[in-house]
Amino acid sequence: MEAGGGSEAAARLRDLLERVVEALDLDADVEVTEDPEALCGTVEGEDVAVLIGRHGQTIDAVEHLAARIAYRDATERKRVVVDAAGYRARRAEALQRQAERAVSEALRFGRPVALDAMVASERKVVHEYLRDRHDVETYSEGEEPDRHLVITPVVS
Repeated sequence: MEAGGGSEAAARLRDLLERVVEALDLDADVEVTEDPEALCGTVEGEDVAVLIGRHGQTIDAVEHLAARIAYRDATERKRVVVDAAGYRARRAEALQRQAERAVSEALRFGRPVALDAMVASERKVVHEYLRDRHDVETYSEGEEPDRHLVITPVVS
């Protein structure tokens, strides 16, 4: 990844995250990196839990705003990721464990298993985690904010 993120979008992301850190009165540092696929902003510091929010709602909202602000006038956009204290990796691990339990249940009982409602980025984590499996399929159903992922056994 390109450290510092030299693009205009990276500068906008850095500015937004620094303003959020200041507004929340956090003792934290902001790092912005950029690669061909994504623009990533990371906040590291003491007690960044307030930035993450309950069930990640606050950080998801900041990430949504960051994508809008970083690429407000651009025709080409990259995926924008905002993380704090490794939250995204911990959440991905939890989603993968949840997916494994659902796969076991779907295969054991031979029926679809629906996971709890989750935001699109979290559904994507599960879809990608299970995409190479040949014994189950995944799909999303329902309407936001209650859209959820379903894991179903492949009938052979």
